[in-house]
Amino acid sequence: IQGGAGFILPENNYLKKVKDHCTAVGAILILDEIQPGFGRTGKLFAFEHFNCVPDILVIGKGMASGLPVGAFTASKKIMHSLSDNPKMGHITTFGGNPVIAASSLATLNVLLNSSLIADTLKKEQLFKELLKHPKIKEVSCKGLMLALIMDSPETANELVLRAKDKNLILFWLLFENRAVRISPPLTISELEIREGCAIILALLNAM
Repeated sequence: IQGGAGFILPENNYLKKVKDHCTAVGAILILDEIQPGFGRTGKLFAFEHFNCVPDILVIGKGMASGLPVGAFTASKKIMHSLSDNPKMGHITTFGGNPVIAASSLATLNVLLNSSLIADTLKKEQLFKELLKHPKIKEVSCKGLMLALIMDSPETANELVLRAKDKNLILFWLLFENRAVRISPPLTISELEIREGCAIILALLNAM
C-alpha cells in the first residue's frame, strides 16, 4: 500500500506480478510495512491481502506500541548472507534493546490473541459509512489506514488545521496534497470514531 501517495492499494494482482518478475530475473523483493504492518489493515501484514510474500520485510512503528523500533525480516538464507563481508555487518548500536524487545513481544501477543486485527475492518466500514460529504471525493483505505481525498488541496489543508483546534489529530500525506490522513490506534472505539467523524463533517460544513 503506497503510504505518502494517498494510501493507494495495488490492483490487478500487481504485487504478485512484481514478485514473479523478481523471481524470474533473480532480484529480491523488499516490502516496507512500517506503516501498514502489525494489524492496521486487517491482517498482521498488508502483503497478506495481495497474494505476495516478499523476500525481505521492513517493519517498525506499531511493532512496539509506540516505543522506537525498526527491523527487517527475511529467510534464513538471506539473513545468513549478512554474517560475512564484514562480519556481523548488520548489527546496530542500539539493536536488541531488551525493553523494546519485550514491548514488541507483548504487542505481538496481544494482536494474535485478541480481536483487534479483525476489528479494524469493521471500523474501516464505519468510517466509510460516516464520512460522506460533497467535499470528500474518495476514502482510500484498508483497515485503519485511511486517506480522505478532498476536492482541493486547500480543503485538505484547512481541515487538518481546524481539526487540531477541536482536539482531533489528522495529518497530511507527502505526495498527495488533496489527502487527509486518518491513522488512529487499533484500540479506537466505535464512540470515538463517531465523535471524530462528526467533528470532520461539522468542519467541512463550516467551510
